[in-house]
Amino acid sequence: MADTLPAAKAEKIFAVKGMNDILPADSSRWEWFEQHVRELMSSYAYGSIRTPIVEHTQLFVKGTGETTDIVEKEMYSFEDRLNGEQLTLRPENTPGVVGAAIEHNLTYDGGKRLFYMGPMFRHERPQRGRYRQFYQLGAEALGFAGPELDVELMLMVWQLFQRLGLRDIRVELNSLGLPPERLAHKAALVSYFEQHADVLDADSQRRLRTNPLRILDTKNPAMQALVQGAPQLLSFLQEASLAHFETVTSLLTGCGVPWRINPRLVRGLDYYSHTVFEFITDELGAQGTLCGGGRYDGLFEMLGAKPTAAVGWGMGIERVLELMQVQGVQIPSPAPDAYAVIPDALALPVVMQTLLMLRTAGVTVQMHAGQHEGLGSMKSQFKRADTSGARFALVFGADELAQNMVTVKSLRDGSGAQVRQPLSDVLQWAPTLQSRA
Repeated sequence: MADTLPAAKAEKIFAVKGMNDILPADSSRWEWFEQHVRELMSSYAYGSIRTPIVEHTQLFVKGTGETTDIVEKEMYSFEDRLNGEQLTLRPENTPGVVGAAIEHNLTYDGGKRLFYMGPMFRHERPQRGRYRQFYQLGAEALGFAGPELDVELMLMVWQLFQRLGLRDIRVELNSLGLPPERLAHKAALVSYFEQHADVLDADSQRRLRTNPLRILDTKNPAMQALVQGAPQLLSFLQEASLAHFETVTSLLTGCGVPWRINPRLVRGLDYYSHTVFEFITDELGAQGTLCGGGRYDGLFEMLGAKPTAAVGWGMGIERVLELMQVQGVQIPSPAPDAYAVIPDALALPVVMQTLLMLRTAGVTVQMHAGQHEGLGSMKSQFKRADTSGARFALVFGADELAQNMVTVKSLRDGSGAQVRQPLSDVLQWAPTLQSRA
């Protein structure tokens, strides 16, 4: 009989570059952050919206802009092989939220305040704080034209960072005015940069005709002096736009939020208007923009709906979490209230019924489980109980079960105190196990 050949070793499959697993130890930080977000959004009366991860490509071409780097270089787009539709993994979520508002006529009875959290996708070179699958938190106020909503959204971000314990974050503002004012400014920009064409790099040469405002965003050190001398949009604003901006800045000052004008802060798309803003840190290198937003009153019309005022922001969650680590923000470590120690597997029916009642009463319990053969020694189980961070061990020993009892042993106060509790009255003593704030 011929020898059997050994089976080929299966090749390991790793995560796609720039798309990262979030493991349990890190997930607790995310959940802590998300809890703060939900509490804050509730305090501002913003409702949650969840949009599809995959949308029609044209939504982002129109809603993000044909001449943006996102559309030109970074979108994950593909053809649906079943029906030939052009689809895209969402690179941002504002177009999706606006599309949902249009499709479901959300603003028919007045403005809507919405927020979302979820993954976005951009095909770019992964680096610190910049990934191909990244998570974004965003808030959008649809159907409100007044500058007070611009301020409300900025206050929300400011208050979130305070709740998270972050510091040394600056707020930068600019006003893009109204379309006629931007057109006049663009003409002045083109004229200015044409006079200095020999200084423009290849990217700026291309943008000069398609999107000259984006030249102001350049990171090229050789062009900084040229950009600093460029015409500023604020110089082209008329009375109404100046009044809108003045209200925004005075309300921010009145609420104790420090801010500064950044004339280079722009959005190079026609549907943006009035206020734009960014929250920036100097502690994350080149990826220092934590949150960016502004008013985009023209987007509804560009997507085929009637004109509707809108303002919102988007925040990179990974960057915020990284800044929390850099600044040493302490996050409570999740731990169960109790750990069930089980000397004998014969006790499992009673153990599992008891733990079910405890969990129903709101107690968090981790049950010991066998690693190899059997459940392991008492010593090894208590070691795992200590590692879990639980405040109490619940010991289901033979002596205890013979008396229809369980031993509750303290693990955190150094006393090692223990008391037996009746299994017939679990709901009465369950509250004594719950962690104190």
